[in-house]
Amino acid sequence: MASLFSFRQTYRYLQRQAHEQPVIFYSVVIGLIGPLMVITVPPIRKSLGYKTPEPIPTSYPIPNRPRREVHGYEDE
Repeated sequence: MASLFSFRQTYRYLQRQAHEQPVIFYSVVIGLIGPLMVITVPPIRKSLGYKTPEPIPTSYPIPNRPRREVHGYEDE
């Protein structure tokens, strides 16, 4: 019975905070939803058929040939 009374007090406190300080209340709610989404969203995306794209290249591919010497840009 004590746990039910404690739940009621917690619910009433949260309800009061939602009315008196809604910005803080909903900031906390959104902050608590974030870690849950880290756990739940990837399996849902996978079940819907989403495939991760290939990683973006971070460098330009070097051609497989000998380098030509550059002419015409001398400082002299």
